[in-house]
Amino acid sequence: MNILRLRDQIKLLEKDEGFTLIEVLVTMAIISIMVVGVALTIIPETGKAQIIRAKSDIRILEQGLEMYRLDMLDYPEQEMGLAALKSLPSGVDEERYRKGGYLKSLPDDPWGNPYVYIYPGENDVYDIISYGADGEVGGEAADEDIVSWDK
Repeated sequence: MNILRLRDQIKLLEKDEGFTLIEVLVTMAIISIMVVGVALTIIPETGKAQIIRAKSDIRILEQGLEMYRLDMLDYPEQEMGLAALKSLPSGVDEERYRKGGYLKSLPDDPWGNPYVYIYPGENDVYDIISYGADGEVGGEAADEDIVSWDK
């Protein structure tokens, strides 16, 4: 009995198992097609996500500006900029200014550029602008400006 088992085990070990070159190539082709399909789906969504994030950042900055206005009775001067939301600007009533500021940090837009603050604004009481992916005024698609007055 033991000899028969040993012989069966030797036959199993002698069997040459593995994948053929064609099987490997077909598998790689299928994986490549799947990767391209996923990439084509995700890449356009990245641009949309950046635009959504910029709009969200602008809303947060607006909330900080409104809290500042409630305490200080006016918006920060343009020279103070959005930095007035993070730390006490010079020439401001220290007793009225909220301890710790109005925002923990000032975000840059999703493309790494600072948001532009204009006060008094040309389109609203104040304007907050991200110049989009190209960082320049105007543009289309991902380069389009994202602005606070476009709600």
